[in-house]
Amino acid sequence: MNWETGEGLIGCDDPEEVDAAFDRGEPHVGAVVIGLALNCPDVDVVAPRAIRAISSGRHELRGQGLTALSHMVRLTNQADSASVALLRPLLRDPKMREVAENYAADLWTYVPHRDLPAWLHRWSYMYLLRHKIAIWWWSITRRG
Repeated sequence: MNWETGEGLIGCDDPEEVDAAFDRGEPHVGAVVIGLALNCPDVDVVAPRAIRAISSGRHELRGQGLTALSHMVRLTNQADSASVALLRPLLRDPKMREVAENYAADLWTYVPHRDLPAWLHRWSYMYLLRHKIAIWWWSITRRG
């Protein structure tokens, strides 16, 4: 792994390496968190590190933490309650909404619905309705 260029970081499967990167303040720590999500099938290992990225003050790192959670959910069909609880305010944050919506959509797609909170059920139906209306509106206004 090359910390200066970021080369090979996506292949990281060592949670201790991710923790050390956070402690050192590495600029490419987000890539390592995503790599951990892709290479470690343990939600209890990946989720706390992704949440640490989301809790940072760096916008890019917050988005990479959400991306890591999305990958984790796609690969394991599981989510932890802390990351799901953290999602709700991120869906209201204009700077994070787009990436948070991707994570929410992955939760809805890959995690059994019985394991998801009621607010996410409501959000998913409203999200679907908004997109269906947008597609319908686009289709009628683009004719001509």
